[in-house]
Amino acid sequence: MQENTRIASQFYASPRGRLAATHLRRHLSSFWPAAPEGRMGGQVRGQMVQGQILGVGYAAPYLSLWDNDTTTCVSARLDTLVTRPAPAEGATGRECVVAEERFPFCELFFDRVVMIHALEVTDARNTLLRQVWKVMKDDARLLLVVPNRSGMWAHADTSPFGQGTPFSYRQVTRALATACLRVERHENALYFPPVGPTGGRRWSGMLERAGTRLLPYLGGVCVIEAVKDAYAPVGNATAPARVPTLRLRRADAFSRSATGIGTGIGTGTGENAPRHGGGRAMRS
Repeated sequence: MQENTRIASQFYASPRGRLAATHLRRHLSSFWPAAPEGRMGGQVRGQMVQGQILGVGYAAPYLSLWDNDTTTCVSARLDTLVTRPAPAEGATGRECVVAEERFPFCELFFDRVVMIHALEVTDARNTLLRQVWKVMKDDARLLLVVPNRSGMWAHADTSPFGQGTPFSYRQVTRALATACLRVERHENALYFPPVGPTGGRRWSGMLERAGTRLLPYLGGVCVIEAVKDAYAPVGNATAPARVPTLRLRRADAFSRSATGIGTGIGTGTGENAPRHGGGRAMRS
C-alpha cells in the first residue's frame, strides 16, 4: 500500500491520506464555508453563492463539502498516472476523465472550480488553465491547491503531492496571471510530516495550528483563491504596425518631354517644339 500511495485514490484510502484530507478540508471550508440548508457560503457581492461546482484533477474527497440539493458537484479527473486510477464511482457519483486540452463542458457554465492534484502533474499547464477559464462564469471563483516548493510534502514522493512540479507562491501567481486569473487570497496547509508516524488527528491538528502561526510559508501545500480577470491582456504579442506603401507616379511637369531634355527644343525638332499652323518654319 505504501508503494502505491503516490496514486491519489490509493493515498486517500490510507490513514495518512484520510488525515491529510481532514485538515485540508478544514482549510478549503474556510474559503468557501458549507452553509446549512443546502447553501454554500462565501460572500460574493453580498449574495450567497450556489450552483455548479467543478472539481479538476482529483477533487472527489473534497467535493462533498458543498454537494447538496441545490449545488451540483462534478468531478473531472485528469488523464494522468496520478489521477486516472480511481474507484468505479466517486464520492458524488458524477465523475469523468478529461484531457487537459479539451473539457466536455459548455463555456461559462460553472460557478466554482476546485483544482487539486492537477497543475503539478500536467505538462500542458497553460492549456489546462485556459480550459478552466473558459468553463468558468464571468463571476466564478477558482480554488487551487498545489504543492509548496518550500514544504516537506513536495519532497516526499510517497504521496501525490510529491509528484510532478511543485510551485512557489510567486510561480503559481504568474501562471494564473498568464491565464487571465487574478489571485485574491491564499494560505498554506499540511504542516504535519508526510512520512513516519502520523500521531493521530489530535497531534497533527496541533502541528497544523502551530505551523499556521509560526511557519506560515512552510506548509506542504498552497491554497489559492482566484477570480477571472476581465481586464487582463490576452497575450503579450503586439500587432505589427502597417506602414502604407509609398507609390510614386510620373509627374508631367518634370517629365523628359516637358523639359525638353534630349528632345531638341533648341532646334525645334522635339515633341513639344512650337509649331506655326503646321506650315513651313521661318528662316532668318
